Amino acid sequence: MKHGTRMIEENQLEPIPFKYQDPKTLIYFTCPEGTSLCPRSGFPDFWTAHLWVVPQNLIVELKSLKLYLNKFRNEDVYHEELPHRILADLRKAIEPAYLKIVMDYTRRGNIQTDVGIEYAVPQYSGPRAPEWAIRYGLR
Repeated sequence: MKHGTRMIEENQLEPIPFKYQDPKTLIYFTCPEGTSLCPRSGFPDFWTAHLWVVPQNLIVELKSLKLYLNKFRNEDVYHEELPHRILADLRKAIEPAYLKIVMDYTRRGNIQTDVGIEYAVPQYSGPRAPEWAIRYGLR
């Protein structure tokens, strides 16, 4: 097995302690080289993951996030399901106060798909991600 393939298979999201609570920190990740497989056709889907996170006590180590996202390259997953899986895994690993995910898929079959999901702990009042702009005619 190749080194990179082994790293992806063995990877787990790695939480790192985060001591800064005030003011709340909004972290934005852009992950532009994601791929997964269409469960119906097996054809690849190409996407950019946009992640906004406000940590409580933990942040995610970036290499572990990169390897985590790369694991989807061989997985059958519908566009609408992938952000739910990422949300569940990040909530389990780092217990964020706030998390927004937008999956920006490359057009396929003349259909452009963006899928967004947002989570906040009860009574959350910190910073939030900006509204996701619909980009009519730009793709």
